[in-house]
Amino acid sequence: MNVAVFIGSESDFEVISGGIEILKEFGVSFTLEVTSAHRTPERTIKLIQEMEDQGVEIFIAAAGMAAHLGGVVAAHTTRPVIGIPVGGQTLNGLDALLSTVQMPKGVPVACMGIGKSGAINAALLAVQILSLKDDKLAKKMHNYREKQAALIEKSSENIKKKL
Repeated sequence: MNVAVFIGSESDFEVISGGIEILKEFGVSFTLEVTSAHRTPERTIKLIQEMEDQGVEIFIAAAGMAAHLGGVVAAHTTRPVIGIPVGGQTLNGLDALLSTVQMPKGVPVACMGIGKSGAINAALLAVQILSLKDDKLAKKMHNYREKQAALIEKSSENIKKKL
């Protein structure tokens, strides 16, 4: 298993689902757990240790509001942690964004954008990190980027036809 995805509550699954699809598309092995930095701190720490023992290389943590999940994970591992602020709460995710991005020096958490696009980017960043030592994965990422570029070119052509 390469990636451990932690979400702070079951309701965060909808946000993370696009990222999960990216991991599947690239053939990256992963596990998904619901765990909370505040409500289940012992479980969270135990899961981090178990995932490290199983060879997890990257942690992705999605949480809303105070969004301490990414920081708690980072405090208990030296492996890369990618945080996804979940929106929809009191401050539409700004609270979660600020909590995730404001880690103290020495305990980094890579912070993605709020919500679904952040989840997709977190998965893509995990793939990029893993591709540093996996040529097949690097080739898949290259092909993915080429497809993204082709979609933009096609969109440009479609818009020009409408003019």
